[in-house]
Amino acid sequence: MLSQANLETIKQITNEFFQKTSFNVEIEFLSQKDLIIPINLKTDEPKILIGERGQTLGEIQRLLKAILRKQIDQEFYIDLDINGYKKKKIEYLKELAKSVADDVALMKEEKILPSMPAYERRIIHVELADRRDISTDSIGREPERKIIVRPYP
Repeated sequence: MLSQANLETIKQITNEFFQKTSFNVEIEFLSQKDLIIPINLKTDEPKILIGERGQTLGEIQRLLKAILRKQIDQEFYIDLDINGYKKKKIEYLKELAKSVADDVALMKEEKILPSMPAYERRIIHVELADRRDISTDSIGREPERKIIVRPYP
């Protein structure tokens, strides 16, 4: 758990960080989970901050964490979200995984999903890990790495 002083420092630096941008955002600090500090931004212009496939959001999160690391020597992680984008994306990926797995199990033909970042592939692998009628593997090289879903022999 982070100390109260470090939590306050994170809040202060995060507020200053977004005040220096030209974006109108409302910052919501959610309850800390272990060493993860969830931060949700609410804005009227989420597309610009999220970017294509969440890339800009990921870069903002990395930049903010790098700034915070200079002030806080305790271990912690930032989970930055914008208008619930990550939550919706996770739900979508889980549904996609189930749908593709059902198709593969029924048709007995493998399917290859489009390339996606490692954290998205992990969501799909975890979602399908307990299925005994299919198997999943990642194939290819970054950034074009994909998931292949196969019927279980």
